[in-house]
Amino acid sequence: MADLDRVLVLAGGLSPEHEVSVHSGRSVAEALRRLDVEVQVADVGSGLLDRLAADPPQVVFPVLHGAAGEDGAIREVLELVGAPYVGARPDACRLAYTKPAAKALLSEKGVRVPRGATLPKSAFHDLGAPALLGRLADRIGLPLFVKPDRGGSAFGATPVASVSDLSAALVSCFAYSDSALVEEQVQGTELAVGVLDTGEGPVALPPVEIVPDGGVYDYAARYTAGRTEFFCPARLEEPVLAAATEVALTAHRTLGLRDFSRTDLIVDAGGEPIFLETNVAPGLTETSTFPMAAAAAGLDFALVCRELAHQAYLRG
Repeated sequence: MADLDRVLVLAGGLSPEHEVSVHSGRSVAEALRRLDVEVQVADVGSGLLDRLAADPPQVVFPVLHGAAGEDGAIREVLELVGAPYVGARPDACRLAYTKPAAKALLSEKGVRVPRGATLPKSAFHDLGAPALLGRLADRIGLPLFVKPDRGGSAFGATPVASVSDLSAALVSCFAYSDSALVEEQVQGTELAVGVLDTGEGPVALPPVEIVPDGGVYDYAARYTAGRTEFFCPARLEEPVLAAATEVALTAHRTLGLRDFSRTDLIVDAGGEPIFLETNVAPGLTETSTFPMAAAAAGLDFALVCRELAHQAYLRG
């Protein structure tokens, strides 16, 4: 472990999740510094390539959320310049980041996913929004949930109780993406299941149960202390927890991820886990579920960060 002493944390970015990424980056940097690792923190910009060339870090630890951070673009650049980095490779990132593609792959593996449809903004313009809205509601059934086909932190995501609310939900969604994922609104217990692989194969962390005070785990509920209750491990029977962790492990493997990930799912009244999405750059702030789950597993967050960075360093 002594061979690792210089890490560059990438945080910020230009996505709507900029502030979350900054906080995640600060958490990782502070954790590594506690273990006497020299850490620099940088944002993504026109000077990044020059910086990597002039003073190459031993490892880059990307904690960029949203576009560029999770869609594989920055990881592609890091591979081009030969910089070792923590996390999934570009192709795996692209799969996980595109929610409909990830859902389709998990469904093929026998994992239950919400019924839904993915439509571009142009479809509503070309085919007529009123008729298409009505057909969506009839086909999928109310209540619905509308969200961008890409992205995170619940930006542009809206629950829909009636057809009259669907149009406004799509307008909100299209502010963040050109395509909307319209799904059945699954009722049940919301879980986040982290997966960690420090070299011995992927292991699921204890599932975190999420109980937002307003009933919807939106941006404010995610990142405002006190707005959401978390229970780790989740208050579910052991067989249900085992099934949920198996879904997270299946997602991690199926999408070709490495190092760490977080899968979001809902457990319905019958105890069946339903896959929502998998994140390749889970939040690492003080209100994020991944550090909570690591602590519940008896793991020191700083040691986890160092181990992931060391693993990336050994990959070269």
